Amino acid sequence: MQGRNLNSTSDTIWESNHSSEGYRKKLALVENNILLSWVEAEEDIILDIMDLNMLQQAVRDAKLETTPVILLYDLSHIGRITLKYKQSIADLIFNWKSGIDLIVFFNIPEPIRILTESFAAVVPDTIPVLQAGSYDEALFAARAHNAGSALVLNGESTLTNEESAAKNEFLAAVARISWMGMLDQHISIPAHESRDHSYFKALEALQSDLRIKEKEKERELDQLTANLEQRITHMVIKMNAQTEMNRKAGRDSEKEIAELKSRIASQDIELTRVSTAIAEKTTALRNLLDQIYALEIDPTQKRQMTDACLSLIETETIEKRLNIELTESDSVFLSKLQKKHPNLNQRELRISLLVKLNYDTREIARSVGISTRGMESIRYRMHKKLGLGKHQSIKTYLSDLAVTM
Repeated sequence: MQGRNLNSTSDTIWESNHSSEGYRKKLALVENNILLSWVEAEEDIILDIMDLNMLQQAVRDAKLETTPVILLYDLSHIGRITLKYKQSIADLIFNWKSGIDLIVFFNIPEPIRILTESFAAVVPDTIPVLQAGSYDEALFAARAHNAGSALVLNGESTLTNEESAAKNEFLAAVARISWMGMLDQHISIPAHESRDHSYFKALEALQSDLRIKEKEKERELDQLTANLEQRITHMVIKMNAQTEMNRKAGRDSEKEIAELKSRIASQDIELTRVSTAIAEKTTALRNLLDQIYALEIDPTQKRQMTDACLSLIETETIEKRLNIELTESDSVFLSKLQKKHPNLNQRELRISLLVKLNYDTREIARSVGISTRGMESIRYRMHKKLGLGKHQSIKTYLSDLAVTM
């Protein structure tokens, strides 16, 4: 606390620690409605945060919510003030509900002085802003203000009224442009013969240029927004189309699965019917065989008859085994084969399965109820239907097809 001794009416000192920035901001109630703000730091700092919450807390704790306050700002160790902080001060001045009666800056570093003068120029006329050299001078001004006395401090300007008014108007216009983004404000231009005329004209031109740039930025932002919305719309359309494709693919898959299940169910029913028929035929053949055994006929003729019955029974047994032992992989194989070669009929599909299962020509011929010679003719036609070359084997082709499933 450079150049002053603090004798506050309260033992409470409010503070906000900014360790990463290398300083600590403090606030104390000096007396009555006078609040003092300062920073503690080892070197000059960049002031970036207003700490409005700390000020509001101090006002509440000191029970000054309904009393206009006087703010004393010690600017020792302030090397630079950011735009964010300037905007925060402007927001405080124009929106502070409790009311501010007076602001006094003191211990002002020379590089900061133009900012305090700009601040004094831009605040409402109802809030006096003074610049003092020291804490004692600032406190004296605050007490005098509370007593209703008007005074000019040593730190205040010594310009003529006309010069001071022009300077304040210029600084206020710059602050409104820079701090508040007010690019449509009216700038009063002094008379042509005034020495300040060219400065104000230059400021007016600067404001116009900034306004044009701001509109260009708004147009660019609108264009970017429109492009983004268009991209989002296209992406949504694409996603919806992809979703519909997925749904259709899902429906097609479900339909195919349902068809396969229906086909398998039909095959199961057919297998059950065939198995039942085979069992009935086998039983009848065995009964017939028993009757032949009981006949008193020529032994040679009897042997021929019994051999024929036994051969038929063997064929029926093989047939039954072929129909009952149809596995899930066999069903999948038949479905795939039928899908790839829809020109194959049911008998050819059955023969293809038996070939794949390594049954020989004789067993297959018995199973489908044809002669061995007839079986060779069917294999020849199947060779063409499967699109195989002259030296390609049906068995090899069907085995390879089963492996790729």
